[in-house]
Amino acid sequence: MTNCYIFNPDHDMALADNSYHYMPPVSIDKMAIDLALLPLWYSEVAGFVLAPSAYNMDFIFRNKHLFNWSLELMTLCGAGDINDINFLPWGWNKTLYHRLNAHGVNSTLLPDTEYIEKLRDFSHRKHAVSLLAELTHIDHCCGQSLWIDSIGSCKEFILNHNQTILKAPLSGSGKGLKWCDGEFSPSVENWCKRLLMHNDGIIVEPVYDKVLDFAMEFILDGDFKIQFLGYSLFKTSPHGAYEGNVLDSDDNIEKLLLEYVPASAFCKIRDELMRLLPGEFKGYSGHVGVDMMICQSGQVSDYKIHPCVEINLRMNMGIVAHQIYKNFVSAHSKGYFSIVRYTKGNDCIMWQAEMQGKHPLNLKDGKVETGFLALTPVTKHTQYCAFICIE
Repeated sequence: MTNCYIFNPDHDMALADNSYHYMPPVSIDKMAIDLALLPLWYSEVAGFVLAPSAYNMDFIFRNKHLFNWSLELMTLCGAGDINDINFLPWGWNKTLYHRLNAHGVNSTLLPDTEYIEKLRDFSHRKHAVSLLAELTHIDHCCGQSLWIDSIGSCKEFILNHNQTILKAPLSGSGKGLKWCDGEFSPSVENWCKRLLMHNDGIIVEPVYDKVLDFAMEFILDGDFKIQFLGYSLFKTSPHGAYEGNVLDSDDNIEKLLLEYVPASAFCKIRDELMRLLPGEFKGYSGHVGVDMMICQSGQVSDYKIHPCVEINLRMNMGIVAHQIYKNFVSAHSKGYFSIVRYTKGNDCIMWQAEMQGKHPLNLKDGKVETGFLALTPVTKHTQYCAFICIE
């Protein structure tokens, strides 16, 4: 069966909306269009990538001689013409199901409603709450996360902590968050009321003194089998939005982490997750990213691991970065992967030219040794561009 990869960054929002006809914000829709070719860089086997034609086809043609890509372009209109295709999206939801089915894809090639509902339940943050409780007993670990179902309990928790983060039950990493500084203000109260009106609870957590963001990446096969893929070392904004990933080997990332916490803690966390995740998400097949962080605990030299900040049951940028480093970056090099956004015409073109001038690309045997490389097409209409810059 032929694989077809789909980058649908609206997945988390569509899953939360739980509708066949969800309409993402214009910015997210534009991101999906501009970054449609991102699967070229993380696909494991030959097949197709679903994307508009024209400039995407030109990008593939111009760069195919440089890189060992395994994917060809397929348009949405042509998706229903192949009867033995295995769709591999960023994540499955009802909106994507309807979109493909409306363009002629046979429903037998798509997950059924029961599986999508199960995936929606698995993506609920209550699973991160329960898994965190199973991990905090490990030496050098910390973390508190509570499921609260009333305004009074929210208020009590916020007033008892200097800084608090509130989380919606369903939303992507960096989304559906509300930060509080020990004050139950009217805006916080209204935010909580709106969430409780449509959900049966809210997640509340104290804010920790974060030093580093990282993740452990896994893949499940739906039958209690799990594989550890490696680490992801990434950066977020002060309010949790994704900013980019370090491109480096797992060994080097682990060496950095071990400057803060002993190796035994990471081994125990990994082993416990490999024991717990297959049971927690029984029947799920796909990638699992468990976001974590190194925190400073009181004294300057006292560091701990928060072992379960978020759980992402989908493809994620950490795995994308991991695959890019493994397949397209020289083993002795390192750098970073990120996504930029420009809203004015030609700004992205000018930025790309500036980066190419500052960081000339140097390839050897189909891998980047140094320099800047745009991973997705840049035109006068581009607002989003994925890129790497290698030292």
